[in-house]
Amino acid sequence: MIQKVKKQVSELLNEDNSGHGMDHINRVLELSLKFAEKENANKDIVSLIALLHDVDDYKLFGMDNAENLTNAKNIMEDCNVNKNIQEQVCLALNNIGYSKRLKGCCLTTLEGKIVSDADMCDALGANGILRVYKYSMKNGKPFFNKDAFPIEDMTAEKYTRKCADSSVCHIFEKILKLKNLMLTTSGKKEAKSRHQIVVDFLYHLFQEENAPEWINYLNNYLK
Repeated sequence: MIQKVKKQVSELLNEDNSGHGMDHINRVLELSLKFAEKENANKDIVSLIALLHDVDDYKLFGMDNAENLTNAKNIMEDCNVNKNIQEQVCLALNNIGYSKRLKGCCLTTLEGKIVSDADMCDALGANGILRVYKYSMKNGKPFFNKDAFPIEDMTAEKYTRKCADSSVCHIFEKILKLKNLMLTTSGKKEAKSRHQIVVDFLYHLFQEENAPEWINYLNNYLK
């Protein structure tokens, strides 16, 4: 059943070049299962949530899909996923994502918390930096613009309305906040080291770009 779901997810996301393709899904799945082992969670439910967490992403499929979980429900129905499990998966999917957290949505199940942490961890570290770059390129935004500073009073409405002015802005507006949004012990531990990779990268970038004002901005931000 899991393999059938994975095949259908792959058909939907395999051509994605925005950082939400199957390479991302597979990393989130692997990390989720690693967390599930440590946290004693249901691995089948964790697997389904991890595989389906982006199949209705509003950035890829629009707000109507995101609100109704159209693709996720169709895939689970087609793969004969038990109705009770479908409900548990949908409950998690409705509350996973940075924009959902900005709206005050809360994850209530261990399995949902695990996938949320794994998904956010994949936005950190080396792969997280690459994914931000991919998404900015797809939307015609530069990686770094010395004159464009981040939005500091970020809200769900502002976040969903437009792509950040640069990859660096997006890192400040979202990525550096993720470490403090972890919900499990495993997630907190993993996020800590990945967060530091992003911070170190920014310091090197700003030094090489001769941008002392951005070094000051980062120092103040981290305080």
